[in-house]
Amino acid sequence: MCSVTLQCTQLGANGCSLRSEGDRLPADTPHVATVPYLAVVADPDAGRREFTAAALEAAGFTVSTAGNATSLSAVLDRREPSVLVLDSSLSDIDAGTPVLVLVDLDSPAEVKAVEHAGVRDCIAKPPAAQELVHRATALINLVSRRNEARQEAEALRERLRQVSAAVRGTNDPQEIADIVVRGFGETFGADRVWLTTFDDERVPPITAQWHRSRLAPLPDGLFTDEEPVRRTADVLWARAEALTADGTPAPPGVVRLPAEFAALRAAASVVVPMGEGSSSLGVIWIALLDSPRDWSRAELGLIQHVAGNAAHGLIQSHLITSQQQVVKQLQELDKAKTDFLATVNHELRTPLTSIMAYLDMIQENTSDPVSTEVHQMLDIVVRNTERLRLLIEDMLSVSRNGDEQSPLNLTPVRLARTLEIVTAALRPLAKVQNVAIVVAPASEDPEVMADEVQLQQVFTNLVSNAIKFTPGGGQIDVVSGTQADADGTRWATISVSDTGMGISSDEIAHIFTRFYRASNAMSGAVPGTGLGLAITQDIVQRHGGRIDVTSELGVGTTVTVKLPLGALASHIT
Repeated sequence: MCSVTLQCTQLGANGCSLRSEGDRLPADTPHVATVPYLAVVADPDAGRREFTAAALEAAGFTVSTAGNATSLSAVLDRREPSVLVLDSSLSDIDAGTPVLVLVDLDSPAEVKAVEHAGVRDCIAKPPAAQELVHRATALINLVSRRNEARQEAEALRERLRQVSAAVRGTNDPQEIADIVVRGFGETFGADRVWLTTFDDERVPPITAQWHRSRLAPLPDGLFTDEEPVRRTADVLWARAEALTADGTPAPPGVVRLPAEFAALRAAASVVVPMGEGSSSLGVIWIALLDSPRDWSRAELGLIQHVAGNAAHGLIQSHLITSQQQVVKQLQELDKAKTDFLATVNHELRTPLTSIMAYLDMIQENTSDPVSTEVHQMLDIVVRNTERLRLLIEDMLSVSRNGDEQSPLNLTPVRLARTLEIVTAALRPLAKVQNVAIVVAPASEDPEVMADEVQLQQVFTNLVSNAIKFTPGGGQIDVVSGTQADADGTRWATISVSDTGMGISSDEIAHIFTRFYRASNAMSGAVPGTGLGLAITQDIVQRHGGRIDVTSELGVGTTVTVKLPLGALASHIT
């Protein structure tokens, strides 16, 4: 038997290290192959080669032989052996198979060659038959065990990868916890798995357990006092460790198993913390009640990795759930506000209709006309009543905004006629403000598919806004036409420009927000609710159109509406 100690670095066929320094071959390794192993014997010495081959064949090996490096390469090209038995002169061959080298221990050169070859084992030549078979079989068994261990480790990693993937696939915190305990229980053949979160604002209060069918579930209130468990978890989290136990009490000064877990007297268990940042937020306990086992470093690392994924999933799910609750509350508040607006506005319209009707009757009464002074006062009342009516209409529009029960009543609409109706209705108001409304003659009168009533509301809002913000002596220009994009899409365009106070550039982005009013409108006491442009934008967008605003303080504002023509208009819903 070889008496030298070799530093072994060669890899087996599966890429795993076959034997590190200090490994020992089992003493009870069988000397007779129980399966038809293939051995390749390569030795320039024909007599020794035949002896080695015969010894292996007698033990049940299938043997191929080679007398030099060339023939050895040819044999290895045809077949993959279970073991190579090589003379030291051929030991530098690059093979992914366990190698047993025949070395002359009295030859420093051969011993040195073996040391640098990185082979797994050596045997003095000439070898004894029994020892030769024993050493060759031991090498094969060692490789087999390493392969099995590697495959088991890979299978473990794959199962826990699937657990982590399932955790990432849900935002339900209870489902995350159930996935983790079931995954650990099935992966490690455990008897019990318990997961619990602590009283912590980062995660919801969750408890989950898994157990074998022959066992009764543990009570949900397993921990009478959370603090000792949390302290243990905090220590483990700070050390980035898991706590393993074999059922015996921990020595003084050592982190102890929580009392509730220790009381169950598991034959083997592991406690791993779940945490984030500087503190733990929960704990996972895996227990085998009757079967002792050692937890490898790789297993503990994988358990900690999955526990980390579980903690991240629980934190994310808690945030998402909280956000969903906030969104739901906001939706409920929005609906309550909308319902309130609709109810109040309908209640306001009834008396307002009566007021407007009686005002008309008083002003039109020829049998008993009112005085000039009273007529002027009635004009003021009528104007303010009309303002109130428009305000109510705007608020009703807001309450109906997004209502799927209010579809657009689409018909072919000529824009020139619509603009004429709108400007004619608003000229008296513009005259009172000493503002001129100029409608530029259009070279063409495009026809759009639109809800005519809502389209009139759009341009009424835009022109009335322009009147309000344009000082006396100013002018409002209304221009219509068509435009084609580079891709051939055709649009009808309508621009309403004024020579009013304008809007600052940093406020333009907010003017379509409900109830928003520009600062100069507020400071100038210009009447309004901040609803007109929000309603206008909604109507335009529902028609598949666009609305843009350009403005300069002290110079004026231009609002441009684009409505689709042709095929694009057919997609309006």
